[in-house]
Amino acid sequence: MKRSLLVMALLTTTAGSVAVAAPAKISAAKSADARFKAIYTSEYAWRQHQQAPGEDSPKDAGSKLPDVGPATQAAKLARWTAVDKQLAAINPTTLSPKVQIDFAVYRQQIDSLLAEQRYREYEKPLNSDTSFWGDVTEWSRGTFRTEADYRNYIAMLREVPRYFDQQIVNMRAGLKRGFTPSRVTLAGRDIGVAQVAEAKTPADSPFYAPFKTFPAVIPAATQARLRAEGLAAIAEAATPAHAKLLAFLRTDYMPGARTGLAAYDLPDGKAYYRSKIREFVTLDVSAEEIHATGLAEVAKIRARMLDVMKEVGFKGDLKAFLEHLRTDPQFYPKTAQELLYRAAWIAKTFDGKASQYFGRLPRSRFKVVPVPDDIAPFYTGGRGGPGIYLVNTYNLPARPFYSQIALTLHESAPGHAMQMPLAMENKDLPQFRRDGYLSAYGEGWALYCEALGEEMGMYETPYDRFGMLSYQMWRAARLVVDTGIHTQGWSRERAQQYFRDNTALSDHEITTEVDRYIAWPGQALSYYMGQLAIQRARARAEQALGPKFNIRAFHDAVLELGAVPLPVIDARIDRLIAAGGKGPYPDEE
Repeated sequence: MKRSLLVMALLTTTAGSVAVAAPAKISAAKSADARFKAIYTSEYAWRQHQQAPGEDSPKDAGSKLPDVGPATQAAKLARWTAVDKQLAAINPTTLSPKVQIDFAVYRQQIDSLLAEQRYREYEKPLNSDTSFWGDVTEWSRGTFRTEADYRNYIAMLREVPRYFDQQIVNMRAGLKRGFTPSRVTLAGRDIGVAQVAEAKTPADSPFYAPFKTFPAVIPAATQARLRAEGLAAIAEAATPAHAKLLAFLRTDYMPGARTGLAAYDLPDGKAYYRSKIREFVTLDVSAEEIHATGLAEVAKIRARMLDVMKEVGFKGDLKAFLEHLRTDPQFYPKTAQELLYRAAWIAKTFDGKASQYFGRLPRSRFKVVPVPDDIAPFYTGGRGGPGIYLVNTYNLPARPFYSQIALTLHESAPGHAMQMPLAMENKDLPQFRRDGYLSAYGEGWALYCEALGEEMGMYETPYDRFGMLSYQMWRAARLVVDTGIHTQGWSRERAQQYFRDNTALSDHEITTEVDRYIAWPGQALSYYMGQLAIQRARARAEQALGPKFNIRAFHDAVLELGAVPLPVIDARIDRLIAAGGKGPYPDEE
């Protein structure tokens, strides 16, 4: 597999001793570092005011709905084109070692942002399980502590009509040129809009939730004023905006969305899909290579699944065993609380093992909560991030216990709810690295954590271990299915059947997952490709260091980077090996 040539040029180091830099070279590096810092500091401060809210972005008191109109889109394209030229004028080898990594990460971010503007991704501001209106609704589930928090929230509600109108204009442009999600993935996705638009009164709207209770520090008279202003903002702004959006979705957008599935069928589709591979995998690798990798990994995991079948004494083939797992009530919760309690228990079980495998742990903690009702029918089994682990309690017969350990390790700790806070808390990283998220790294790490659970003794039964293998198979199969759908003409039914034949996922999960891959080209490739990169880096470190290999040092080395392109992980492990498996970079001692 080829590494990114840019990152290779930046980061390839000699495993031997590092020569002492001459004063002139140090001075030149400082000058280059300063020039690069000026570029990213200015651009990132500007970028933070341009980006639309996302499901993982903080929606604090200072957050606002951005301008997404044509002038802003043109300004983004111009700004990132200019930054791209500025970066091209910097020779990365003139930067100091740490700043070379900053450069590699920042270059990846700018490349992805610029590609999104060139392909006009803003004309398709939704996929099968996330949307701009859903991200706006998330504000109502935030934390409100002061009068200012409420007044900023009310101001946001007043901005919804302008923001939605701009999104509708963008979506009409996408509709006109056939740049939409596939129609089949949009069925029922308007439910969140309808819940706001069709609420009987403003007090029944999801947006009213923060006004039901107030912190005691806010005086009663102030509470009454805020409640009245909130009701007015919902009635006069939020509700009419959602009604207008709902009519557009049902009358124009959903009926007019394209019927095809493949990214290759989109405008300039082949180049577009290749750009999504570069964005999500952070490697210059072809769809054909990824498809072949997926087929090979599926075969390996299938062999391990058959071993577990023998271990539990099941009589029958894999297809029969998968059907047994999907249909036997013993494997499924009877209540939502049962599922939530088990998720919390698994998370605390990891806490008792954490110090054996990690040297640094985040200060941030996370809560375990159910996925909101309005998105649960189309949402994944769970999702985690800073401060939260969402568990999907919708359709309990589709939420098997045997998969929950792997899911929890992935979404909570040591996965997303640990990795992301560690990056955010690392003050040695520039802000764009603390805030940034690269799917190949973040999802690759979380998937690696699922497999690590076996080493940590987290899987208590062979069925739990099979659940982990099914999750591994799920992500390996994504390499086959995503590339199959978007480059080889696979049908939705063929993709679903591939998962039925190879994983223990429920039919409901298979349906929602395949629709997600159809609507979000390339993102599903990041998981297993990222995991493979981390596993290969670890195997290389174990072989090179022998008895000096320390699992805590390895994990800390990977996590201290924050979200980085995959070749940066290799370079960091080169340095770990050169340092004898511990300590700082050799050239910083």
